[in-house]
Amino acid sequence: MKNSPIDSGTTGKFISFEGIDGAGKSTHIGFVTSWLENHGKTVVSSREPGGTAVGEKLRELLLHEKMHLETEALLMFASRREHIAQVIAPALARGDWVLSDRFTDASFAYQGGGRGLDLAKMEALEQWVHPHLQPDLTLLFDVPLDVARARLDATRTLDKFEQEQADFFAACRNEYLRRAAQFPERIVVIDSSQSIDAIRARLTAIVEKLL
Repeated sequence: MKNSPIDSGTTGKFISFEGIDGAGKSTHIGFVTSWLENHGKTVVSSREPGGTAVGEKLRELLLHEKMHLETEALLMFASRREHIAQVIAPALARGDWVLSDRFTDASFAYQGGGRGLDLAKMEALEQWVHPHLQPDLTLLFDVPLDVARARLDATRTLDKFEQEQADFFAACRNEYLRRAAQFPERIVVIDSSQSIDAIRARLTAIVEKLL
């Protein structure tokens, strides 16, 4: 799937950050944002689910309310559609860089891999919601399950996904890695068990190629 004509003729790029809970991806979004801004880029940093007023309301439901699997997937894509319309597409049209904490790969990993929703249904939703748009780059932060679980902050209330058991996250991780193998031109796997400095050096080398 190719990128949308949305960003045709502009210098804007779309980067998504992915990984299971505790993989450490959120730690590095701020670093990449600052790095790009220091190189003269205007950066829009956002997240999924969320990123818009409607999306943030859906985020509260999705992270804390029990619901049917298909309802969960549909709401994820509803939030995504709003995110694209209100944030991602306008930013790319301006030539800005968009950094998103999760995008559609997360739905394949969590609702597809973890929850077991038929991947054909996921693909149908993807085709409906963003048939011509994919990130220019997806950074997949991968880490062993025991390390990821140890990183979750025990001082706060975990959301419903973070409370899932190890087999759920193993399935999520497997689906992430399957997609990385399927789309190697877009998805770059980062060993998130490395030191912060090592990861940042790798990120710098990868993002520089998009400049």
